[in-house]
Amino acid sequence: MNALFYSCKPVFILKRNMTKKPKVVVITGPTACGKTLIGVDLALALEGEIINADSMQVYREMNVGTAKPTIEEQKGINHHLFDVVDPNEEFNAAIYRIKALGVINDIFSRGKNCFVVGGTGLYIKSLLEGIFDCPPVDPELRKSLRQQCRSDGSRILHERLERMDPEYAKKVHPNDSIRIIRALEIINLTDRVPSDLIKLHSFNERPLDALKLCIKVDREELYSRINKRSEAMVKAGLVEETEQLLSKGYSPDLKPMKAIGYRHMIKYLKGDWSLEEAIRKLQGDTRRYAKRQLTWFRADQDMVWVAAEDFEPVLKKVKDFLREL
Repeated sequence: MNALFYSCKPVFILKRNMTKKPKVVVITGPTACGKTLIGVDLALALEGEIINADSMQVYREMNVGTAKPTIEEQKGINHHLFDVVDPNEEFNAAIYRIKALGVINDIFSRGKNCFVVGGTGLYIKSLLEGIFDCPPVDPELRKSLRQQCRSDGSRILHERLERMDPEYAKKVHPNDSIRIIRALEIINLTDRVPSDLIKLHSFNERPLDALKLCIKVDREELYSRINKRSEAMVKAGLVEETEQLLSKGYSPDLKPMKAIGYRHMIKYLKGDWSLEEAIRKLQGDTRRYAKRQLTWFRADQDMVWVAAEDFEPVLKKVKDFLREL
């Protein structure tokens, strides 16, 4: 049966024990797997509210390229932590955790169920397990590393990180200049490598009781969806959205402007690529991103894999979890 029919069923409300940790249901998976639809339908069936766990959907004016749910797709469900900062404002996993915990406490206090929906594994991990303390940014050091990245390329810096911390370097893509630079900053400022700091932290700050569901999709089907979505984004106005962001003075060097989709359209707008080439590269980079997401989620032994089309069994699983004392 189509999941949409559950929206008109009587709601299931959790009888809460306020001495227990708040229960949250995490709906995650690779891009284009159908997280938004099943998250909204579960929230409709179980009197829930949704907290965003997508690192790009926090930015205002970035809608098409982030596949942000429309008003129609939200179906009247309260959605939180969307459009919370401008593209030139700082936002990271630590800020996300603070904001998300505050929203969860509010949802919990109002007797609602909480669904965390999104595909940014780092945000989900930081929310559920905490993060290790990092030294504050050193502006001069960061400026120097950024200049090196522009002149030598991110892959040269990645090779440096690989020599210093091979374990952590395996988790960072050679093109991910932001994470590479931050890792090198941490090494320089602490004389410790990130992989050691992560082990020392051990991620034991667990203020929530979570059921983690990951949407599974056949790889060929997933890649087909990604290719179609990429084309649909361009038809829906991704070029115009990118152009508008640039016209408002948002630099192409900003972290969100370097994200998948926006950096491709910038190349097209600058005349470096044709639109067809930009779309083709957008599709390829998105497929590779989905592959990295799947690698992250498969490493989590607590992840429960479900099929989006099997809504009734998923609904039962969530109900059983919410009933547990």
